[in-house]
Amino acid sequence: MQTQPRTKNLIKNQERIATLEFRLGKKWNTNHKKTALIYCENQFGLVDGKTAAALVRHSEIYTIVGVIDSSLTGKDAGEELGEEKSGIPIFANLDDALEKLSNIPDFYIYGKAPLETYIPNNERLVILEAMDKGMDIISGLHQFFSEDPEFAQVAAQNGIQIKDIRKPPLLKDLHLFTGQISEVNVPVIAVLGTDCACGKMTTAVELNKTLNNLGIKSVLVATGQTSLMQGARYGVATDALISQFVVGEVENSVVQAFKNESPDIILVEGQSAISHPAFMSSLGILKGSMPDGIILQHPPARKFRCDFPRLAMPSAESEIKLIETIAKTKVVAITLSHEDMDDHGVLKVIEDYEKRLQLPTTDVLNYGCQKLVQALSKNFPKLEHKITRENYKILINGKVQADRHLKDKNEIVHA
Repeated sequence: MQTQPRTKNLIKNQERIATLEFRLGKKWNTNHKKTALIYCENQFGLVDGKTAAALVRHSEIYTIVGVIDSSLTGKDAGEELGEEKSGIPIFANLDDALEKLSNIPDFYIYGKAPLETYIPNNERLVILEAMDKGMDIISGLHQFFSEDPEFAQVAAQNGIQIKDIRKPPLLKDLHLFTGQISEVNVPVIAVLGTDCACGKMTTAVELNKTLNNLGIKSVLVATGQTSLMQGARYGVATDALISQFVVGEVENSVVQAFKNESPDIILVEGQSAISHPAFMSSLGILKGSMPDGIILQHPPARKFRCDFPRLAMPSAESEIKLIETIAKTKVVAITLSHEDMDDHGVLKVIEDYEKRLQLPTTDVLNYGCQKLVQALSKNFPKLEHKITRENYKILINGKVQADRHLKDKNEIVHA
């Protein structure tokens, strides 16, 4: 079917909107949070449902009112992630959600991150139905919904917007590496990992919140579509860029965050792993941000790389050695993903890594960011002076409580 002129104009408008939003780091109007329903059929709580999980945990832009996953109908999204009850219900389908919600959500978010390039036809039909109900569409896929003639036509008919988070800037707006990163005189910390979907972004977001709550001004630079959806003000989806510009775009994002925010510290979200043979983004992030320190995220129980059952996982030790060989930086702490692990297993790994690797090790979702704050303060003493006396007491009390928690559990482990 040939695209009609009106549809062509709409596609061009959607492209301009998407490019502008990408360039601004998705800096939408956050004075009033919009409501959003997340689609994550058969994947919520699993690896390919990481976008949905991240938005349930944290969003500066949206109030998440529900998740669609018929395999978990009636359950609470927070509890399904192994966390506290969130009050976010999981629905069987779109009709079920709209029947039970008091209002039609402002946005329909495609919350899966599959390896496949195109979504299946049955998922297209749900998106078309959501548009017919008046919901704007958010997608973080490489398949740009705004360029789909059928989607664009239905969007025009219903007066809604389609936002493709991964759509890159125009070629003329891309940045090459300049060396300006050398002018950034505050610590830059990259949260890298040993694999995809192992918790790098979650750790970065949690640490960013903790630092700011303690009085240390921290800015997070996003490098993936999910953190941009969450509301990160700086960054780009690196895997959507022409490879020649990845390093320069990361550098530019860090420099802009430094110039505009005057922060005490800048955190840079990592992607995949330096050692991963299938992806290149992580190396560009390491080069472009020139970090002063690394926090390494690792899933100890994972045997094979995510979505690559023929590729064995690297060890934390080998990834540390590789990172510190490639870049003039050092790993200052290790954070764990507790997937497929019980508390006993996590605590054993923490004890082992801290003894064997001599690096502070924690699981931020279970035990918070106290060890990370202490590691950063030790390596960058100016940060500790930023913590107010009152907030320092909170940090110490939190550490004491965490230590007691660990001690109690260690007694069980060693019983």
